[in-house]
Amino acid sequence: MALVTVARASHSAHTPQPALAQPAGGRADAGEVGRTDLATPGPTGLAEAIAAFAIHLSGERGLSPHTLRAYIGDIADLAEHAARLHITDPEGIDLPTLRSWLAKSASTGRSRATLARRAAAVRTFTRFLVRSGRAAVDQGAALGTPRAGRRLPAILRQDQAAALLDIEVGRAAGGEPVELRDHAILELLYATGIRVGEACGLDIDDLEVDRRVLRVFGKGSKERVVPVGLPALRATTAWIERGRPMLAGERSGTALFLGERGRRIDPRIVRGLVHDRLTGLVGAPNLGPHGLRHSAATHLLEGGADLRTVQELLGHARLATTQIYTHVSVERLISTYERAHPRA
Repeated sequence: MALVTVARASHSAHTPQPALAQPAGGRADAGEVGRTDLATPGPTGLAEAIAAFAIHLSGERGLSPHTLRAYIGDIADLAEHAARLHITDPEGIDLPTLRSWLAKSASTGRSRATLARRAAAVRTFTRFLVRSGRAAVDQGAALGTPRAGRRLPAILRQDQAAALLDIEVGRAAGGEPVELRDHAILELLYATGIRVGEACGLDIDDLEVDRRVLRVFGKGSKERVVPVGLPALRATTAWIERGRPMLAGERSGTALFLGERGRRIDPRIVRGLVHDRLTGLVGAPNLGPHGLRHSAATHLLEGGADLRTVQELLGHARLATTQIYTHVSVERLISTYERAHPRA
């Protein structure tokens, strides 16, 4: 089945509005970034520049809510650092200031991944300052990027994933709406490898039952179409037909998955669900929803899927991001070999 990745030209719910709350039943987006996120103890000039930067990121860059919050938080922290150095406007942000800020971040125990993200955020910010006429020179262009360490993600074995979902079939057999919902969520996360935010942002019509595909809106407001296996399709259809009507209310909108109060489900509920279920599974690692995503990708590669297909399925912009799963598969192969081969 072909996988399609296209840029969604316009989707109002995926254009974050920093100062406006979203309707209760609307898609999950970056509306959580409110005015309080833009207030910084730095000088007025920097505060204004950060506010304009937030609007630029949300309206033009199409960043995910998580990345948007992280970038604004990083730049607000830079403003605090600049204030301590008596820098009063964006023009005063020079390369030594940026380097001292990153060095201070490193000294407080920030991970390499966080430092790499902070460097990327500040380069985006200084480029914006120049393009918007707030600075004459892009000081961040010369800022190096700390290399982020890559750890192999923990995953479920295929038999553990099967056991997890078999238990959910039994739970859902009673017909309770929450159990039907939880079964559908877990099946869908593992079957498609979608992110928890993507799952919570789904609408009912994003599932095309006849074609057995799911339309997903991921990072950068990118739309992709992913196939859905029969167990996940059956579980999700059962939730839509028998479970969802029992929780739906005036504020449900078109959201596919609902909380017990009838509103679009919160990602925290899904994270809690995955942790709870895996805690009760003997021998399974303690994973969150992203662990199911890692597991799905690794199991696809183990089953013979090519790397490009997995990249499209997961919605990775860069193939290098997907390649970590090849290392996971090789590590598992070596481990199995050493346990099983008599002359290993």
